[in-house]
Amino acid sequence: MNFKMPGKVYRTAMSPLANSHMLIAAGTEDVQVRLCDISSGAFTHMLSGHRDGVMSIEWSMSSEWVLMTGGCDGAIRFWDIRRAGSFRVLDQSQSQLGRRTPILRRCESEKVLTSRSSPSSHTATNKSRIPLTDSKQSPSRNQRQTSSRKQRLHPGLLSTQDRATAHYGAVTGLKVTEDGMYLLSAGSDSRLRLWDVESGRNTLVNYETARLQGTKPMQLAVTQDSALVFVPCMSSVKAFDFWSGSISKTFRGHYESVNCCCFNFHDQELYTGGNDRQILVWSPPRFTSADQMDTQVEGGGRRRYPLEDQDNWSD
Repeated sequence: MNFKMPGKVYRTAMSPLANSHMLIAAGTEDVQVRLCDISSGAFTHMLSGHRDGVMSIEWSMSSEWVLMTGGCDGAIRFWDIRRAGSFRVLDQSQSQLGRRTPILRRCESEKVLTSRSSPSSHTATNKSRIPLTDSKQSPSRNQRQTSSRKQRLHPGLLSTQDRATAHYGAVTGLKVTEDGMYLLSAGSDSRLRLWDVESGRNTLVNYETARLQGTKPMQLAVTQDSALVFVPCMSSVKAFDFWSGSISKTFRGHYESVNCCCFNFHDQELYTGGNDRQILVWSPPRFTSADQMDTQVEGGGRRRYPLEDQDNWSD
């Protein structure tokens, strides 16, 4: 199946949870995100909101209808593909410290607070919250019209949120955790940021400074338990601790810049690909025989030969 795009294609993604649609989201040099339907071979619709090309795309891990995009304008937008307009734009100035309380703990704390409070206090607070009806305090007609207009306006289209940015530069990579609770973003400003998906706030995790690619998109990888995040840093791949932001390990083996990495949860292996046309497999340290054909590289990895030399591969 062939889809004609208006410019260079930066990133494509398909939802791993989709049961109701067969859509591939494509980000290109154009400002619009295009949804390609592989069941009909046509574009279903386009998502408009970015002011520059879209370099990174990621589907939600909790809903098949939610799409997250990062553009060259520095914005990260959340979309519900069933409706027009983005419903959230991440703002780096809105932050929270660290991870939020798990849902079960929050429910338990709320139960404790409600059990400690007496019924009389509830009635008193409810009475105090009842507003006094007064003709002088009733809003005017113009105020009611402006408030209703703000309610009708889509949150992603509000001028204050529409101008928000997540990075001081292009958003070159997005990766959502396996549980769908957090989103990691990389930018051309050589910064990594961790976002709370529910609140849409920056968690202020201070990742160590690393030199990142700023002119092309990159593919990030996260372990299943969200302990490590793997980030391509020029010709190497760095493993960052998810919550402390410190670099725990550096993988070197590529001769040119690395573009993408993927983590295999089943075999606990990391796959990386770069401009040197090499695909490297990195596995935990293990005992290897002396007659093994794979070449050992730094970090416990094994070098695979280029794609054209398939006869020299050893499994």
